Amino acid sequence: MYIPETLRQIVIERAQHRCEYCKIFDIYSFLSFHIEHIISLKHGGLSEKDNLAYSCPICNLNKGSDIATFLESITTPIRFYNPRIDTWSEHFKIEDTGLIIAQTDIGKATIKILDFNHPDAIIERQILLSSNMF
Repeated sequence: MYIPETLRQIVIERAQHRCEYCKIFDIYSFLSFHIEHIISLKHGGLSEKDNLAYSCPICNLNKGSDIATFLESITTPIRFYNPRIDTWSEHFKIEDTGLIIAQTDIGKATIKILDFNHPDAIIERQILLSSNMF
């Protein structure tokens, strides 16, 4: 889906050049970041600034068009973190080890599907944290 350059820049600036999910800065990524539909087009989401997020390719590819998941002991789907309506620090915290810890079920669901704590992601965050670049 084509996103006009002016809208892309609004989304990028609003995100302060960081993935709105895992919080890594775009400058430290080898891969180009994406403008991502929070609610995918196939679920009725629109290409409007309130439904767009700046996402690293890993988070975006893991999320795909998903909007929720099931947690181990819960039979009702739990929606993912939504950067337009949620506050990141209410759902997650980052430990000095680079691990992102869930504070809520929304955090758990998001960490599960977006794979925030893949070993490579943890190592990357450890390096960035130790260099004061995160």
